[in-house]
Amino acid sequence: MSFGGHGDPAAQRPASRPSASQPQDVPRQPSAPQSPSYAQPQYAQPPQPQYVQPQSHPQTASTPVSPVYASVLARRPEHHAAAAYDAYTPPAPAQAVPALPVPSAKGRHASVWAFGALGFVMLGLIAYFVWALGPAASLAGMLLALVPLTIVFFGAFFIDRWEPEPKSVVAFAIAWGAIASVGLALLVDLLLTLLFGQRDDALSAVIQAPLVEETAKGLGVFLVFVMARRTFDGPVDGIVYGAFVGAGFAFTENIQYFAISLIEGGASDLTFTFVLRGLMSPFAHAMFTSVTGFAIGLAARRGASAGRALGFGAVGLIGAMALHALWNGSSMIGNFFVLYFVLQVPLFIGFIVAIILLRKEEARLTYARLGDYATAGWFTPQEVSMLATPAGRRAGMQWAAGLRGDRRRIMRGFIKDATTLASVRQRIITGRDPLATQDEQTLLHRTHAARDALLAV
Repeated sequence: MSFGGHGDPAAQRPASRPSASQPQDVPRQPSAPQSPSYAQPQYAQPPQPQYVQPQSHPQTASTPVSPVYASVLARRPEHHAAAAYDAYTPPAPAQAVPALPVPSAKGRHASVWAFGALGFVMLGLIAYFVWALGPAASLAGMLLALVPLTIVFFGAFFIDRWEPEPKSVVAFAIAWGAIASVGLALLVDLLLTLLFGQRDDALSAVIQAPLVEETAKGLGVFLVFVMARRTFDGPVDGIVYGAFVGAGFAFTENIQYFAISLIEGGASDLTFTFVLRGLMSPFAHAMFTSVTGFAIGLAARRGASAGRALGFGAVGLIGAMALHALWNGSSMIGNFFVLYFVLQVPLFIGFIVAIILLRKEEARLTYARLGDYATAGWFTPQEVSMLATPAGRRAGMQWAAGLRGDRRRIMRGFIKDATTLASVRQRIITGRDPLATQDEQTLLHRTHAARDALLAV
């Protein structure tokens, strides 16, 4: 899959989640919360909540507290619904809540200068496509390329929904793939053509494309790590960013291939190329670059420096190149459709299984880190189950929908801030984020306010 006029084998016809200061309205504490016990003494402990005895206000049938916890507990055989009343004493109805603090934005967004540079390169790419392919064919190719792009977007957003990444960073990842990676690949192809002339299509597809394209795309994932380090928490984030970079690259590359097919073979060739690239293998580039992202994500989980992350990324890059070369090479040997179902489909299924396992590990880590705060008295165990399990989240959203005024938006914020809090806790444990403690205080304040808003009569 390369630029500069070389054919893409897959496009050819086959050959045969309260501030530490004292909160005003908080759950009544049955007994003093115990400090959490940590296996490693260097772990910083979550701040202890400073409780104030709330004014007496008897529970009434209109106090919307128990159903959500009962619904969560009902999923655990050793509990019954009545236990929910014993597990949680509601606070006094929330009074006017001050403006909630916002976590520091440093290290969470892509640089505006980076977008400016990408915009400049984009103008050059537009000029290139119009000159080389013509405006009509380029427009037709772009419209068709939106189909596989949409497919990959839905897949990547599904993976990312447990802890969504900042929109500006996602936008940068996509833009890097669609603009900078493509520009670098075109530039290298032009230089190689000037130096060595036209090269064999098979050589370009199996060697040049994996080496050049995966390096260009992997650089984008590494830049995300450097610019938005505090949003890059682990392997799942790496896979997500890698998938978005790959999706952007495939979008622009598809414009070229679709346009060329239309020019050279008309509607029939365009249809054939669209089926092969747009419908049969839309996740190819996303899958390749996710390998590099996974490796950088492992470095992020270990609190690695940029230099170490680059080393991890280099190892992942080798895997991405190998997978890319195997994918391209299999399309050039024997019957394409046979090898597609024998080799490429199993590779894709393995990729999906790996993501599912990683998502489960992410949920387990969220549960463990929120458990630290439950031990310190910030959450009840039932709240942890609601916030850190898929079933608990569904039950919580269903309960919030039945509250006066439909409080699903508040519940979504509660879940999101709690999930971010778990990631912040992990960063405190690894010591890799000097601003994590500040974020922790902010998120504890926000989750406290969200609970008050949910339980208010």
